[in-house]
Amino acid sequence: METLCSALVFPSFRITTSAFSKCGIRASIAVEQQTSQTKVALLKIGTRGSPLALAQAYETRDKLMASHPELAEEGAIQIVIIKTTGDKILSQPLADIGGKGLFTKEIDEALINGDSDIAVHSMKDVPTYLPDKTILPCNLPREDVRDAFISLSAASLADLPSGSVVGTASLRRKSQILHRYPSLNVEENFRGNVQTRLRKLSEGIVQATLLALAGLKRLNMTENVSSILSIDDMLPAVAQGAIGIACRSNDDKMAEYLASLNHEETRLAVSCERAFLEKLEGSCHTPIAGYASRNEDGNCLFRGLVASPDGTRVLETSRIGSYAFEDMIKMGKDAGEELLSRAGPGFFSR
Repeated sequence: METLCSALVFPSFRITTSAFSKCGIRASIAVEQQTSQTKVALLKIGTRGSPLALAQAYETRDKLMASHPELAEEGAIQIVIIKTTGDKILSQPLADIGGKGLFTKEIDEALINGDSDIAVHSMKDVPTYLPDKTILPCNLPREDVRDAFISLSAASLADLPSGSVVGTASLRRKSQILHRYPSLNVEENFRGNVQTRLRKLSEGIVQATLLALAGLKRLNMTENVSSILSIDDMLPAVAQGAIGIACRSNDDKMAEYLASLNHEETRLAVSCERAFLEKLEGSCHTPIAGYASRNEDGNCLFRGLVASPDGTRVLETSRIGSYAFEDMIKMGKDAGEELLSRAGPGFFSR
């Protein structure tokens, strides 16, 4: 894992990680591991080891400590880092190595086996099904769902010269970029954590990249953003910007802890989007986007999209209904069924 205490400086471009200026996550983990040898933790948080995943785990830890005095004691909470399949295999596009559960499977297994008590996930990585013996009762307040455009030479996608290469590991981003800017090229195996991708950009491997604004905010790295794409220009991934926290289904104490952190508006929006995704999931090779939000009237506005990977065919739909769980689940499923029908046979099996 790259050090989080330093800043990488490039000409006319500065990549910083000031969110971890307290002396670094490595040091924090070492302290926690030492503490755990002398005191049994009351709660173990399972997480990936990337800087962003750790930021999300620490956000969860801090909220738990603030809400429950017994968890604020030194050593009461331990961070358990788990390497996932998605972290181990970086040489292939995500769609080629399985798609579903690549960043969650091993974390869920550690939860089920008792090696951790709760699991912190980026909700966009969580399959629409949950493993047996687990529940996901908590979503933290959602961050900004939009995508950020980052480039050393251009202020936006529209400013990139024809033939420029945009790096992304997302078929959703690739299809929407090519749909609007067919003269651009997309490098779709642009893998790695945020810091790695920004380093590749600085080295000229690509001319631009898109990253979730939520992650950059959580890493305190928004100074790297050239511009922010509107929802109209780039519909986000299902559950983008949302953190989900799972526990074992028979662990009432952990469920009680998580209930105190749950942000219901986020949970409902994510549930609507995941209902849409569940209807459509037939292939991890299909670009899918979906976003549910509360409009100015207090109702739920849902927008969904499916596309061909090359961006030549993009299908969109929308729904408006009450901001209530059953109605929002119905909207998501109904929108998914519509796009399935419009796409026709074979669209989701390419």
